[in-house]
Amino acid sequence: MVFVGPSLHGAAALERTDIEFLPPVRRGDIDALLARDAPPPAIGIVDGAFFQSLSVSPKEVLRALDVGVRLYGSSSIGALRAVECAPYGMVGVGQIYEAYQSGRINADDEVAITYDDETGRALSEPLVNLRFAVAAAEAAGVVDGALAERFLILAKRRYFPERTVALIVRDLAAEVGAGACEPLRRFLVETAPDTKRDDGLLLLDLVGSGGGAVPRPEWPPPVHA
Repeated sequence: MVFVGPSLHGAAALERTDIEFLPPVRRGDIDALLARDAPPPAIGIVDGAFFQSLSVSPKEVLRALDVGVRLYGSSSIGALRAVECAPYGMVGVGQIYEAYQSGRINADDEVAITYDDETGRALSEPLVNLRFAVAAAEAAGVVDGALAERFLILAKRRYFPERTVALIVRDLAAEVGAGACEPLRRFLVETAPDTKRDDGLLLLDLVGSGGGAVPRPEWPPPVHA
C-alpha cells in the first residue's frame, strides 16, 4: 500500500489494482496499519501532512521496519523520512531522495505545498520541483545560469503557499523585465519535468513489483520534451 496525495494527483497509475492507495500519511497512520490482523508486507510513502497536522515520525517508520515491513519513500515527506531512516532499512526512491541524501538540498520546506483537500490538486509549486525544472531549462539553453539562480532565490524567499510560477516570474520580471522572463515562464508552464510525480511513479513500480533494483536518477535531470 502507498500513501499518496497531490504529487500523483490525476495520474493514471492511481488506477492500478495491485496497490492499495491511502491518503497523505499523518501521525499514527502507520501504527494503525501495524495494528491490523495482517499488517502489509510493504508500505510506500509519497505524500504526507507537514504543517496542517502532525507528520509521521521517524520512530513510527522504525517500528514498522522492526517488525519486518518493507518501507519505501519518495517525492515529498517520503523522501525526507527515507533519508532519516535509510541506515535502518528504509529505501529511498528517485531524484528528490538522492538530492536530500547527498546534501544538495536540506530544507524540509522545499517539498511543502498547499493543496485542495477535496480534490487533492496542488495550489502551489514545491521548490524542489522548481529546482529540477530550472536546471532542465538551463540544460536546454532556455535560460542562463544567472537568471536561473535569481529565479530560485526569489522562489526561496516566498513562503511556501505563495510559491507559484506566476508569482515568482512576476518577482523576477520586476528586476529584469517581462521579456527576459518569458522563455523561462513558458518552459515552466509547458515543458518542465514534474520530478515529484516522476519519483512517485518509480515508487509505485517498486512497491507493485514487490521490491527490487531502484533506477539511479540523473543529475542534472534530463530535459523532458
